[in-house]
Amino acid sequence: MTQQTLNFRLELASSKQDLDDACVVRSESYGHHLPGLYDVLRRPDAIDLDPATAIFLCRDKGTGRALGTARIQTTRTGHLLIEQCAQAPAQMKQQDRAEISRFSAIRGADPLVKLALWKASYLFCQAEQARWMIIGARSEALVRQYQRLGFNDIYDDRRMVRLAYAGGVAHRVLGFDVVTAERTWLAANNPLYGFIFETSHRDIQLFRAAEFARPSLVTSASNEHIKETSPS
Repeated sequence: MTQQTLNFRLELASSKQDLDDACVVRSESYGHHLPGLYDVLRRPDAIDLDPATAIFLCRDKGTGRALGTARIQTTRTGHLLIEQCAQAPAQMKQQDRAEISRFSAIRGADPLVKLALWKASYLFCQAEQARWMIIGARSEALVRQYQRLGFNDIYDDRRMVRLAYAGGVAHRVLGFDVVTAERTWLAANNPLYGFIFETSHRDIQLFRAAEFARPSLVTSASNEHIKETSPS
């Protein structure tokens, strides 16, 4: 297997500072397109502080600056946030699922940041035995990006669904089959196959003492943070 060194490290958020930095990335990324959500996204919400939630953060190796982030919530502890607004098809609901949200990177970040975040999300869901990854896309450009990664609409009619926790903005809801991903990408000769499946990235660390890291996020957050609800 090929080894590749990245200019950044991707790790599980393990402190209040990590979570605050992830929120800065979110607000800068989403706030550029949705200015009304800029201030809301600067603060963690209840999902962020749930011990079952995984939050990945990319930091530049030289400066330590936060470059990108993604959040994963699984159905092992209940329903996904997105399923409050968009019900998964019956067959999908019979299997474990994970929602990928807060998927963002700052302007000018290394193009590999988002790809590394997706790889980490995929590997995490695989380890957690989640059959489906679900994500919302608010624009056709984002839909095309996720389709290149292997996502497809979960509804045949490609309907747009307004997500109450995302400022009521209409989203396409897309799903990714974790179990069949590798053989599907191989058969399709997907250009990203090598990066995801044939390259080892030591700078991508998925499970850095997660069971010890999460309580530090909860205990260091204020009650105001816990009560806040932010968009995806």
